[in-house]
Amino acid sequence: MQKTIIALGAVLIIVGLGWPWLSKLPLGRLPGDFVIDRPGLKVYIPITTMIIVSLVLSLLSWLFRK
Repeated sequence: MQKTIIALGAVLIIVGLGWPWLSKLPLGRLPGDFVIDRPGLKVYIPITTMIIVSLVLSLLSWLFRK
């Protein structure tokens, strides 16, 4: 459990330091990310972004298990 918390903290630090570059990635504005914008209602459904994030996290967890 301690190693997991330390690894999670290290990942958060790396993401925090890399945020200026990560915010420029087109995640959230990919084809397949739906935005329904009507007066009084805005719904955002990031289907493609969720699939990509899921694949990356699955790959990372598979690599760390080995």
